[in-house]
Amino acid sequence: MLPSFVMKLVSWNVNGLRAVYRKGNWKDVWELKPDVLCLQEIKADVADLPNEIKEIAGYTAFFNEGSSKKGYSGVALYTNTEPETVEYEIGEERFDVEGRVVTAHFKDFLVSNVYFPNGGQGPERLQYKLDFYDAFLEYIEKIKNKTGKKIIFCGDINTAHEEIDLARPKENEKNTGFLPQERAWIDEVIALGYVDVYRYLHPNKTGAYAYWDLKTRARDRNVGWRIDYFFAEQSLMKNVLRADIHTDIFGSDHCPVSIEVEI
Repeated sequence: MLPSFVMKLVSWNVNGLRAVYRKGNWKDVWELKPDVLCLQEIKADVADLPNEIKEIAGYTAFFNEGSSKKGYSGVALYTNTEPETVEYEIGEERFDVEGRVVTAHFKDFLVSNVYFPNGGQGPERLQYKLDFYDAFLEYIEKIKNKTGKKIIFCGDINTAHEEIDLARPKENEKNTGFLPQERAWIDEVIALGYVDVYRYLHPNKTGAYAYWDLKTRARDRNVGWRIDYFFAEQSLMKNVLRADIHTDIFGSDHCPVSIEVEI
């Protein structure tokens, strides 16, 4: 039997990768010493990124910048363990063109890094979000059934699950990000055996947010949302050692979240 090791996975919606780099916060996330770093909303073509972002010593980087429009959406995954394969599509063109997924397949498990759509800007975009939710869940269920690999997925889900997951639930009951139909999808995810790792380890923790509105300086008052998640299959939970929210790292309207798993 091969010896196990503890893998640290970090997820962060950077809201513009070049902006985080210019502000000097790029180095901060690396101080967390991630084994896998998942970034969402990079808002950049890879060709436009400086080498200090594209090439990190000891890591291989995989970018999905999308093709729908320049400087929009996009995800990146850095890993110090070479994956067997990497996927950038979930199998439906209207979702895949926006560059929202990068999935790294390792020997016995996979990590899928996802920037889920925002449901704002009207009913059409909300429906797009809900359709993406369903398409992504179908995608990972197919992988699970075909390969038997353990699944971890993470990213900006763009929905707070329960009232404990946002500062002002009553005021947001009719706003996207806390609509019943959005929250019902997370219920479905959990019913299929995926666990919200942070809430599993911190069931009663209040005020635990990783997103704040910049325009209202909500971070100063911790009027936030927990919309950044790690989900892991139930069978992996015996190997999960910790889950954290890194509110001391700035540079975006989100902060990083992380988990540590014995692999």
